[in-house]
Amino acid sequence: MKIKYRLVFLFVLALSGFVANAQDLPARPDPPRLVNDFAGVLTPEQVGSLENKLDNFSRRTSTQIAIVTVKSISGYDKADYSFKLAEKWGIGQKGKNNGILILVKPKYATEKGEVFVAVGYGLEGVVPDAVSRQALVDAELLPAFKLNDYFKGLDRSTNVLISLTSGEFTAEKYIESTGRKKSGSSGGGFITILIVMIIIFVLRRGSSNYHSVGSAPSFLGGMLLGNMLGGNRHNGSWNDFSGGSGFGGGSSGGDFGGFGGGSFGGGGAGGSW
Repeated sequence: MKIKYRLVFLFVLALSGFVANAQDLPARPDPPRLVNDFAGVLTPEQVGSLENKLDNFSRRTSTQIAIVTVKSISGYDKADYSFKLAEKWGIGQKGKNNGILILVKPKYATEKGEVFVAVGYGLEGVVPDAVSRQALVDAELLPAFKLNDYFKGLDRSTNVLISLTSGEFTAEKYIESTGRKKSGSSGGGFITILIVMIIIFVLRRGSSNYHSVGSAPSFLGGMLLGNMLGGNRHNGSWNDFSGGSGFGGGSSGGDFGGFGGGSFGGGGAGGSW
Protein backbone atom coordinates (compact mmCIF):
# COMPACT_ATOMS: atom_id res chain seq x y z
CA MET A 1 0.00 0.00 0.00
CA LYS A 2 2.85 2.36 0.90
CA ILE A 3 4.63 1.70 -2.42
CA LYS A 4 1.38 2.14 -4.35
CA TYR A 5 0.72 5.47 -2.61
CA ARG A 6 4.16 6.75 -3.51
CA LEU A 7 3.76 5.73 -7.14
CA VAL A 8 0.46 7.60 -7.32
CA PHE A 9 2.07 10.61 -5.60
CA LEU A 10 4.93 10.76 -8.11
CA PHE A 11 2.50 10.29 -11.00
CA VAL A 12 0.36 13.20 -9.82
CA LEU A 13 3.45 15.38 -9.49
CA ALA A 14 4.42 14.55 -13.05
CA LEU A 15 0.97 15.45 -14.37
CA SER A 16 1.02 18.69 -12.39
CA GLY A 17 4.25 19.82 -14.01
CA PHE A 18 6.32 19.66 -10.81
CA VAL A 19 8.83 17.06 -12.00
CA ALA A 20 12.23 18.71 -12.15
CA ASN A 21 14.00 18.42 -15.48
CA ALA A 22 17.60 17.26 -15.56
CA GLN A 23 18.83 20.66 -16.75
CA ASP A 24 17.35 22.32 -13.65
CA LEU A 25 19.49 20.18 -11.33
CA PRO A 26 23.12 20.92 -10.47
CA ALA A 27 25.65 18.66 -12.16
CA ARG A 28 27.31 15.95 -10.12
CA PRO A 29 30.53 17.42 -8.69
CA ASP A 30 33.85 16.46 -10.18
CA PRO A 31 35.83 15.55 -8.15
CA PRO A 32 32.98 14.00 -6.16
CA ARG A 33 32.11 15.50 -2.78
CA LEU A 34 29.51 14.71 -0.14
CA VAL A 35 29.10 18.33 0.94
CA ASN A 36 28.22 20.77 -1.84
CA ASP A 37 27.45 24.31 -0.68
CA PHE A 38 26.19 25.90 -3.90
CA ALA A 39 24.28 28.51 -1.88
CA GLY A 40 27.36 29.64 0.03
CA VAL A 41 25.90 29.38 3.55
CA LEU A 42 28.90 27.58 5.07
CA THR A 43 32.49 28.62 5.64
CA PRO A 44 35.30 26.58 4.03
CA GLU A 45 36.19 25.25 7.49
CA GLN A 46 32.60 24.14 8.10
CA VAL A 47 32.44 22.44 4.71
CA GLY A 48 35.71 20.64 5.45
CA SER A 49 34.49 19.48 8.87
CA LEU A 50 31.24 18.05 7.49
CA GLU A 51 32.97 16.51 4.47
CA ASN A 52 35.58 14.81 6.63
CA LYS A 53 32.96 13.36 8.98
CA LEU A 54 30.69 12.06 6.21
CA ASP A 55 33.60 10.80 4.12
CA ASN A 56 34.98 8.77 7.04
CA PHE A 57 31.53 7.39 7.78
CA SER A 58 30.99 6.42 4.14
CA ARG A 59 34.30 4.61 3.97
CA ARG A 60 33.57 2.77 7.21
CA THR A 61 29.99 1.69 6.43
CA SER A 62 29.38 2.41 2.70
CA THR A 63 26.33 4.52 3.71
CA GLN A 64 26.45 7.87 1.93
CA ILE A 65 24.97 11.00 3.53
CA ALA A 66 25.17 13.96 1.16
CA ILE A 67 24.47 17.64 1.83
CA VAL A 68 23.50 20.00 -0.98
CA THR A 69 22.58 23.66 -0.57
CA VAL A 70 21.13 25.50 -3.57
CA LYS A 71 20.11 29.10 -4.11
CA SER A 72 16.84 28.08 -5.77
CA ILE A 73 14.75 25.02 -6.55
CA SER A 74 13.25 26.90 -9.50
CA GLY A 75 9.70 26.72 -8.21
CA TYR A 76 9.64 22.94 -8.03
CA ASP A 77 8.38 20.88 -5.11
CA LYS A 78 11.29 20.37 -2.69
CA ALA A 79 10.58 16.64 -2.29
CA ASP A 80 10.56 15.91 -6.01
CA TYR A 81 13.62 18.09 -6.54
CA SER A 82 15.48 16.16 -3.83
CA PHE A 83 14.56 12.72 -5.19
CA LYS A 84 15.52 13.67 -8.72
CA LEU A 85 18.84 15.15 -7.60
CA ALA A 86 19.68 12.10 -5.48
CA GLU A 87 18.85 9.79 -8.40
CA LYS A 88 20.83 11.90 -10.89
CA TRP A 89 23.92 11.90 -8.70
CA GLY A 90 23.49 8.27 -7.65
CA ILE A 91 23.84 8.89 -3.91
CA GLY A 92 24.34 5.57 -2.12
CA GLN A 93 25.52 2.19 -3.30
CA LYS A 94 23.87 0.34 -6.17
CA GLY A 95 22.04 -2.67 -4.80
CA LYS A 96 22.15 -1.36 -1.22
CA ASN A 97 20.37 1.94 -1.98
CA ASN A 98 21.87 3.30 1.24
CA GLY A 99 22.01 7.00 0.42
CA ILE A 100 20.57 10.05 2.17
CA LEU A 101 20.35 13.57 0.78
CA ILE A 102 19.82 16.68 2.89
CA LEU A 103 18.72 19.44 0.52
CA VAL A 104 18.70 23.03 1.78
CA LYS A 105 17.41 26.14 0.04
CA PRO A 106 18.25 29.09 2.33
CA LYS A 107 15.76 31.72 3.40
CA TYR A 108 16.00 35.04 1.63
CA ALA A 109 14.25 38.37 2.14
CA THR A 110 11.54 37.53 -0.37
CA GLU A 111 11.62 33.71 -0.20
CA LYS A 112 11.07 31.19 2.57
CA GLY A 113 13.69 28.61 3.36
CA GLU A 114 13.19 24.98 2.36
CA VAL A 115 14.76 21.76 3.61
CA PHE A 116 14.14 18.15 2.69
CA VAL A 117 15.71 14.87 3.83
CA ALA A 118 15.45 12.23 1.08
CA VAL A 119 16.09 8.65 2.22
CA GLY A 120 17.12 5.81 -0.10
CA TYR A 121 15.12 2.60 -0.38
CA GLY A 122 17.61 0.63 1.68
CA LEU A 123 17.46 2.95 4.71
CA GLU A 124 13.72 3.59 5.00
CA GLY A 125 13.49 0.97 7.74
CA VAL A 126 16.06 2.63 10.01
CA VAL A 127 15.20 6.23 9.08
CA PRO A 128 11.39 6.13 8.62
CA ASP A 129 9.35 9.14 7.58
CA ALA A 130 8.30 9.75 11.18
CA VAL A 131 11.92 10.32 12.20
CA SER A 132 12.63 12.55 9.22
CA ARG A 133 9.55 14.69 9.83
CA GLN A 134 8.75 14.70 13.57
CA ALA A 135 12.25 14.62 14.96
CA LEU A 136 15.08 15.20 12.49
CA VAL A 137 13.60 18.18 10.62
CA ASP A 138 11.62 19.70 13.49
CA ALA A 139 14.12 19.05 16.30
CA GLU A 140 17.52 19.40 14.63
CA LEU A 141 17.33 21.30 11.34
CA LEU A 142 14.62 23.95 11.55
CA PRO A 143 15.50 25.36 15.01
CA ALA A 144 19.08 26.04 13.89
CA PHE A 145 18.11 27.29 10.43
CA LYS A 146 15.66 29.78 11.95
CA LEU A 147 18.66 31.28 13.75
CA ASN A 148 20.59 31.33 10.46
CA ASP A 149 22.99 28.72 11.84
CA TYR A 150 23.14 26.29 8.93
CA PHE A 151 26.24 24.50 10.14
CA LYS A 152 24.75 23.64 13.53
CA GLY A 153 21.62 22.17 11.98
CA LEU A 154 23.56 20.13 9.44
CA ASP A 155 26.16 18.99 11.95
CA ARG A 156 23.58 17.85 14.51
CA SER A 157 21.29 16.17 11.97
CA THR A 158 24.11 14.25 10.31
CA ASN A 159 25.30 13.04 13.73
CA VAL A 160 21.82 11.70 14.39
CA LEU A 161 21.69 10.03 10.98
CA ILE A 162 25.10 8.46 11.56
CA SER A 163 23.94 7.05 14.90
CA LEU A 164 20.65 5.78 13.47
CA THR A 165 22.18 4.08 10.45
CA SER A 166 24.96 2.63 12.62
CA GLY A 167 22.40 1.07 14.95
CA GLU A 168 23.55 3.06 18.01
CA PHE A 169 19.90 3.72 18.82
CA THR A 170 16.54 3.03 17.21
CA ALA A 171 14.17 5.41 15.49
CA GLU A 172 11.62 4.92 18.27
CA LYS A 173 14.11 5.79 21.01
CA TYR A 174 15.19 8.88 19.12
CA ILE A 175 11.62 10.15 18.69
CA GLU A 176 10.87 9.55 22.37
CA SER A 177 14.05 11.35 23.42
CA THR A 178 13.13 14.51 21.54
CA GLY A 179 9.84 14.79 23.41
CA ARG A 180 7.73 14.23 20.28
CA LYS A 181 6.13 11.13 21.76
CA LYS A 182 5.24 11.40 25.42
CA SER A 183 1.85 9.79 25.80
CA GLY A 184 1.31 8.71 29.40
CA SER A 185 4.86 9.58 30.46
CA SER A 186 4.03 12.09 33.20
CA GLY A 187 1.48 9.78 34.86
CA GLY A 188 3.93 6.88 34.79
CA GLY A 189 6.64 9.05 36.30
CA PHE A 190 4.38 10.12 39.15
CA ILE A 191 3.45 6.51 39.94
CA THR A 192 7.12 5.50 39.88
CA ILE A 193 8.06 8.23 42.36
CA LEU A 194 5.12 7.33 44.61
CA ILE A 195 6.15 3.67 44.69
CA VAL A 196 9.75 4.61 45.53
CA MET A 197 8.61 6.88 48.36
CA ILE A 198 6.45 4.05 49.80
CA ILE A 199 9.40 1.64 49.64
CA ILE A 200 11.66 4.10 51.43
CA PHE A 201 9.00 4.70 54.10
CA VAL A 202 8.55 0.95 54.71
CA LEU A 203 12.30 0.38 54.88
CA ARG A 204 12.74 3.23 57.33
CA ARG A 205 9.94 1.85 59.55
CA GLY A 206 11.49 -1.60 59.43
CA SER A 207 14.84 -0.25 60.56
CA SER A 208 13.54 1.22 63.82
CA ASN A 209 14.90 -1.75 65.81
CA TYR A 210 18.45 -1.04 64.67
CA HIS A 211 20.91 1.42 66.21
CA SER A 212 21.82 2.95 62.83
CA VAL A 213 18.32 4.06 62.14
CA GLY A 214 17.74 4.99 58.47
CA SER A 215 21.33 4.59 57.28
CA ALA A 216 21.05 1.34 55.36
CA PRO A 217 17.44 1.90 54.24
CA SER A 218 18.27 5.42 53.07
CA PHE A 219 21.17 4.14 50.99
CA LEU A 220 19.05 1.35 49.53
CA GLY A 221 16.19 3.72 48.88
CA GLY A 222 18.54 6.11 47.13
CA MET A 223 19.81 3.32 44.90
CA LEU A 224 16.25 2.28 44.06
CA LEU A 225 15.30 5.84 43.28
CA GLY A 226 18.34 6.35 41.09
CA ASN A 227 17.86 3.09 39.22
CA MET A 228 14.15 3.60 38.64
CA LEU A 229 14.53 7.18 37.45
CA GLY A 230 17.94 6.87 35.81
CA GLY A 231 16.55 5.56 32.56
CA ASN A 232 14.89 8.91 31.89
CA ARG A 233 17.85 11.14 32.59
CA HIS A 234 18.50 11.84 28.90
CA ASN A 235 14.87 12.49 27.91
CA GLY A 236 14.37 15.59 25.82
CA SER A 237 17.99 15.87 24.76
CA TRP A 238 20.26 14.00 22.39
CA ASN A 239 23.30 16.20 22.95
CA ASP A 240 25.48 13.10 23.23
CA PHE A 241 24.71 12.34 19.60
CA SER A 242 24.00 15.72 18.03
CA GLY A 243 26.39 18.02 19.85
CA GLY A 244 29.59 16.58 18.42
CA SER A 245 30.97 13.80 16.31
CA GLY A 246 33.43 11.00 16.70
CA PHE A 247 34.52 11.25 13.08
CA GLY A 248 36.26 14.62 13.09
CA GLY A 249 39.92 15.54 12.75
CA GLY A 250 42.47 14.58 10.15
CA SER A 251 41.93 15.74 6.61
CA SER A 252 39.96 18.71 5.35
CA GLY A 253 37.76 16.53 3.14
CA GLY A 254 37.60 16.45 -0.65
CA ASP A 255 38.86 12.85 -1.12
CA PHE A 256 35.43 11.19 -1.18
CA GLY A 257 35.53 8.11 -3.37
CA GLY A 258 32.37 8.75 -5.38
CA PHE A 259 28.69 7.86 -5.56
CA GLY A 260 27.57 4.34 -6.37
CA GLY A 261 24.08 4.70 -7.84
CA GLY A 262 21.47 4.19 -5.13
CA SER A 263 17.72 4.46 -5.75
CA PHE A 264 15.17 6.64 -3.93
CA GLY A 265 11.51 5.78 -3.64
CA GLY A 266 9.87 8.72 -1.94
CA GLY A 267 10.94 8.21 1.68
CA GLY A 268 11.80 11.27 3.78
CA ALA A 269 10.30 14.56 4.88
CA GLY A 270 10.93 18.28 4.87
CA GLY A 271 9.88 21.64 6.18
CA SER A 272 9.94 25.39 5.59
CA TRP A 273 10.80 28.45 7.64
